[in-house]
Amino acid sequence: MRKWLKPVGVVMITGTLLLGGQVFGGVFQATPAYADEVQKNVINVVGNGEITVKPDVAYLSIGVETQAKTAKEAQSANAAKVAQVNKVLKETWKIDSKDLKTGQFYVQPNYTYNEKDGQKLTGYTATHTLSVTYRDLEKVGALLDAATEAGANRIDNIHFSVENSDQYLAEVIQKAMNNANVKANAIAKAANRQLGTALNITQSGGNVSLYTQNYVMKDMAMPAADAGTSVEPGEITVSTSLSITYEMK
Repeated sequence: MRKWLKPVGVVMITGTLLLGGQVFGGVFQATPAYADEVQKNVINVVGNGEITVKPDVAYLSIGVETQAKTAKEAQSANAAKVAQVNKVLKETWKIDSKDLKTGQFYVQPNYTYNEKDGQKLTGYTATHTLSVTYRDLEKVGALLDAATEAGANRIDNIHFSVENSDQYLAEVIQKAMNNANVKANAIAKAANRQLGTALNITQSGGNVSLYTQNYVMKDMAMPAADAGTSVEPGEITVSTSLSITYEMK
């Protein structure tokens, strides 16, 4: 009985831009006899498909760290700065509430240590980060500059991706299918056999890569006095794999 198995793969966000490729490979196997005679001879291969696209969304981590002698002072001062950053992002940059949420919040003690005095409490650090989703990629650098001017002093890596990867799914699946066909045909030819139809197909390893760019705080970067931050979105890879069992005649 011939059947098409519905793809079971899912799309997921990774923190890499490495383009993976799989070397030519396939497995020819002669399985024991089953009720279906065609299962006696099959070829199993994995087809890979990928395309490179421009990202359409940026994920930013914008935060504020504040130090003070007491935990309460650190938290209070930090909250005031975060409120100002929040105001700029919402009112000036028109970022919707659904695209702005707290990423991390914590207050931790700070210590010094020396042989004479041992461990000594020196104060507290309050940290509050905001996870921001932003879609106007040409303005990401200017947004980061504005957040810094508003009081943000902790900006982690910027991640670029695509929000709707389904629009590329048909294309990468077709590429993976073509790749599998090439491998299976080559194996069948090497075995002096003919390739039959695909008996089983399973999708796996669907991925949308993340393009990551480091952001250096302005007071550390030493750019020209009037220079703004330049952020390049780069390109990302959408990929999938198909595990296919073919009949071999």
